[in-house]
Amino acid sequence: MTFLTARKRATGLGAARRGTERMWSQTVSAVGLLVLVPLFVFTFGPMLGRPHAEVAAYFARPFPAIVAGLTIVVGFMHFKNGVQVLIEDYVHGLAREIAIVVMICVSYGAAATALFALVKLAL
Repeated sequence: MTFLTARKRATGLGAARRGTERMWSQTVSAVGLLVLVPLFVFTFGPMLGRPHAEVAAYFARPFPAIVAGLTIVVGFMHFKNGVQVLIEDYVHGLAREIAIVVMICVSYGAAATALFALVKLAL
């Protein structure tokens, strides 16, 4: 037991038996967004205000399209996990279950809509 890391000792502990898993997931996605958001800003920013044909040609290239897609997916999954934790902490009863289902549907729907728009733009 003395050779275990603090994270390994804490895994599976807590009332929900999933607290450290969620915290670790949020930390990993936050670090991913720390890299992806500046990349997204520097790839998406120059295209603001440009004509549609120029933007479509730019996002038809792999790098800008992949950066935008990864930012969308990681961002919305980070949002989903964060909002779910907030709802679990502050909403009680049946409203908690309904709010969690609604927010999961909203986050997946928004991510799918954004990815569809990106694919439609790129093709």
